[in-house]
Amino acid sequence: MSPTTETLRKEIFIECSPETLFSFFIHPEKMVRWMGRQILLEPKIGGKYRIDINGENIALGEYKEIIPNEKIVLTWGWEGSEIMPPGSSTVEFLLTPKQNGTLLMLNHYDIPSEKVTSNNNGWTHYMERIKLLAEGIDIGTDPWSVKK
Repeated sequence: MSPTTETLRKEIFIECSPETLFSFFIHPEKMVRWMGRQILLEPKIGGKYRIDINGENIALGEYKEIIPNEKIVLTWGWEGSEIMPPGSSTVEFLLTPKQNGTLLMLNHYDIPSEKVTSNNNGWTHYMERIKLLAEGIDIGTDPWSVKK
């Protein structure tokens, strides 16, 4: 019997251009301002990424699809996790121009059912942070990046 997986969907409207928002997914110095404490990115098809959230939780995967200013697809998982290892799920970010900004839609596929709540909480936290940052608000250091 295979483990049960689910899809998580979120969307948020951000008052910035798709070009501005896209840059927060491909430049490590911009991504680290909204997520984690150390970021390594290789933003090309097959390129790897490593997002160190807090020294203990480290997301790893690779870029699967990049359409500038429109779409980013990454494999996703956690270093050292048996439940959700690197590459075991897929995260899709869709950037759609809308009125005076961008609708950011997130689809996270193949999440093990026991990880849905923690991933939901994580994406809620990080989507709010990227919204504020992309709208030009200084959000400071990610409070989750500090070891507890």
